[in-house]
Amino acid sequence: MPQHPQHLQAERFLRAGAPFTVLDLTLHEVANVIARKYGDLDVARKLVQGLFRGSVLPPLRADISLVEEGLDLISRHGLTAYDAAYVAAARRNGWQLVSLDVRDLVSKGLAVTPDRADYP
Repeated sequence: MPQHPQHLQAERFLRAGAPFTVLDLTLHEVANVIARKYGDLDVARKLVQGLFRGSVLPPLRADISLVEEGLDLISRHGLTAYDAAYVAAARRNGWQLVSLDVRDLVSKGLAVTPDRADYP
């Protein structure tokens, strides 16, 4: 399977033991990318299970106020509803958003790549 340019940094971030959590949506998105783009269902299963087990909290569920916060971010930054949900959840909880989405999130100052993340 081809590796994302930030694969090693993401792996290092996850192995460092920094606390993180995910939106329930994240698990679906990761499964979709790995299974559809790379065609590897086994890797998709392992990665989703690892994210689920590694999360310090149960996956966060979307609620109507998160969607409403996301709509504001969509209008201001031209994000997808999915990306806006990640940004809104991070802002709501005072968390740093770590993402490999350089084009839509990192370049707009809404997230950092794993190699730029603040963690112990």
